[in-house]
Amino acid sequence: MTEMVYGAVSVRDGEPVLPKWWRTVDRWSLSCVLMLFGVGILLGLAASPPLAERNGFAPFHYVQRQAFFGGLALTAMFLTSMMTPVMVRRAAVIGFAFAFASLLALPVLGTDFGKGAVRWYSLGFASVQPSEFLKPVFAVVAAWLMAASQEIGGPPGKSWSFGLTCAIVITLALQPDFGQACLVLFGWGVMWFVGGAPMVLLLGLAGLVVLGGTFAYNNSEHFARRIDGFLTPDVDPTTQLGYATNAIREGGFFGVGVGEGQVKWSLPDAHTDFIIAVAAEEYGLVLVMVIIALYATVVVRSMLRLMRERDPFIRLAGTGLAAMFGVQAMINMGVAVRLLPAKGMTLPFVSYGGSSLIAGGIAVGMLLAFTRTRPQGEIGEILRARMR
Repeated sequence: MTEMVYGAVSVRDGEPVLPKWWRTVDRWSLSCVLMLFGVGILLGLAASPPLAERNGFAPFHYVQRQAFFGGLALTAMFLTSMMTPVMVRRAAVIGFAFAFASLLALPVLGTDFGKGAVRWYSLGFASVQPSEFLKPVFAVVAAWLMAASQEIGGPPGKSWSFGLTCAIVITLALQPDFGQACLVLFGWGVMWFVGGAPMVLLLGLAGLVVLGGTFAYNNSEHFARRIDGFLTPDVDPTTQLGYATNAIREGGFFGVGVGEGQVKWSLPDAHTDFIIAVAAEEYGLVLVMVIIALYATVVVRSMLRLMRERDPFIRLAGTGLAAMFGVQAMINMGVAVRLLPAKGMTLPFVSYGGSSLIAGGIAVGMLLAFTRTRPQGEIGEILRARMR
């Protein structure tokens, strides 16, 4: 009866999992993610040999590792995208418990690898960054709490999600990892806004962010150094930002040519945080615009499909995942062109990094699972029907 009323997509009884998944998944977003991973391998071929040479490895050691972790990430993405929203929510709750516990244990068991921030667990053959895995599962858990608060007699889920967000943000800031803390806070704020938060509360949250930033600037040398470096009118050409800025300027519209870039020999993080500088120098503005278009396509198409979603949990969780995915890419590229203060944040599916790739695969897999076509009427049609 529901399908007859709302004109739903027909469900084929006994349809195998793979054909059903292929029929309902957002193939445009899926293709964009695969192309981003291909771009990452292409840029890794240019950016990683200098680092491999400095560390005494084979020229394409890091490219091979990126391909390996990328294969795991794509496998995780495909498997997660085949799950139902209920299965995603249950897996996210369990994953959140493990990820948050791992985050809390970092000061005791973690390491900083000489970078001044304890963010990783060293496994000998690889490292794990818990905050990367915490982001997608947190978005799903927070959306579940917010959606539950909208039910009659439901729990105060929005208040609980706010308390959870504060705990995560404070824990990340103490590492210190202000970039991931801001990303988590932004994702929660977007979900809160979509969930119907009053504008007064949103303005109050913005005020708290300003107060928190002021406190961090006055009490954290790490944070103050990043802000001062961003605000200074002159850029030291021997710093990472200086090298990246010069590389982008040299690349111009079409780039200096494949393999002809020089920034990869100077930047220690050319294969991770500043991979977009390598792209801009060797391939020019053309490739950078293609990368931006791929990220924008994933975010915009996901948002458009979520606008038709009736389930508030799916709508909120998908919005949070899409927002964090797009903003992380924007932050990474914004730092490279000096629009934002320096942050240790990777470019999803393009930068090198096992934790980033696998966690990104899980996040996009969840997003694809939430944006799959389901037998339901569009929310706009339901609202119009109620107004008649």
